[in-house]
Amino acid sequence: MSILMVSISGIRGEIGSTLTPAVIEKYSLAFAEFIQGGKVVLGRDSRVSGPFMADIVKGCLVAAGCEVIDIGIVPTPTVQLEIEHHKANGGIALTASHNPIQWNGIKLMGGNGRFLSPENAQKVFDLADAGVQPLRSWDKLGRIVTDDQANHRHIQKVLALSYLDVEKIRKRRFKVVIDTVNGAGGMIMPDLLKELGCEVIAINQEPNGVFAHTPEPLPENLTQLSEKITATGADLGFAVDPDVDRLAIVDNNGRPIGEEYTLVIAVKLIFNKKMGRMVVNMSTSRASEDIARYHNCLFVRSKVGEINVAEKMLEIDAIIGGEGNGGVILPELHLGRDAPVAAALTLQALLEEGGTMADLKASLPAYEMVKQKVNLGNMNPDKVLEQIAQKYKNQPIDLLDGVKIDFDDTWVHLRKSNTEPIVRIISEAPLREEAEKLASRFMDEINSLK
Repeated sequence: MSILMVSISGIRGEIGSTLTPAVIEKYSLAFAEFIQGGKVVLGRDSRVSGPFMADIVKGCLVAAGCEVIDIGIVPTPTVQLEIEHHKANGGIALTASHNPIQWNGIKLMGGNGRFLSPENAQKVFDLADAGVQPLRSWDKLGRIVTDDQANHRHIQKVLALSYLDVEKIRKRRFKVVIDTVNGAGGMIMPDLLKELGCEVIAINQEPNGVFAHTPEPLPENLTQLSEKITATGADLGFAVDPDVDRLAIVDNNGRPIGEEYTLVIAVKLIFNKKMGRMVVNMSTSRASEDIARYHNCLFVRSKVGEINVAEKMLEIDAIIGGEGNGGVILPELHLGRDAPVAAALTLQALLEEGGTMADLKASLPAYEMVKQKVNLGNMNPDKVLEQIAQKYKNQPIDLLDGVKIDFDDTWVHLRKSNTEPIVRIISEAPLREEAEKLASRFMDEINSLK
């Protein structure tokens, strides 16, 4: 049965089931009350349900006295940048990220261009549950302004990054296949790559919201991209999710290198150029940590969730960070995951390495990650995690977000789900067989507690 997911990642549900017009209205009015009016940037991905959702959101915000700046179909990070550009009080991105076509969602952002902190998100949710309706009289209604230049501005800001030598990248003339899965990426990724002098072969570019394949950019969903790379002799391929905050890379042999390595490549590039601090979440590969330690740079982990990473980056003044799902955060531009940034940094790294994409991947610390989940039935997930933590109390252990246990060259991270009676198990080791064995071991240990 479908449920409405309400978390620090926003509100997500299935159209025609849990994400209804009434639900959209409820959270739109609550957000308007939270930001106390003013400018609100509104963008969306290409989902078929996007237009009707945008109409409801705009109507609610105008009724609450807000000025809505409608920037159309754009990446989620573009909405974040446009909040800063327009000096808005907040922003809303209508997207369900990597979820299937029947889903959509509402991502809420503050006037700082970042997602709402957990505390502020909860304030919005409480206002929504209270049924607030901050409606204005006829003479104090808001208005709608359209702006179709947001994607262009995003591209120009990426091209201006200090870590890029744009002219040298252009001279290299990389041949790149880009799969935008009929999402918002079709509006920005091919144009960015062309600006970087690439020969671009775009597949699934039309942003019609009818996704050509399962939209999460995992290896099993990238077969069409892999085949196109080998057929055309491309240097590499990129794939993004529908709202373009995650980037996956496929090498010149048509082999996906794994989403974890998008961030690893960016980290290696940045720390080769300057010393600094970095932040990743608890489930991100040790490969980034290895590179940071090699360069004697401070490496910090945060709770899972983009806003948690971003807040920690701000706190310690980090110069790079992100999550192992292909999400790269570069504060020089903004504190949010950004696939266009990740793609540009990858091309710069490939230029500097001088070899093929496969060569670049081979130069990085080698790890394999396995993800499993255990159905708990009637067991209390907090009790389960508590018992595991007690059993391994003599190992290096971190309880910041679930239970993470470090071994010599492996680790395992156990987290409970907020929406299902399950515990997620993420393990990593130098070899896949070792990672699978470690995950199975903890699955068995949890099952033995039943």
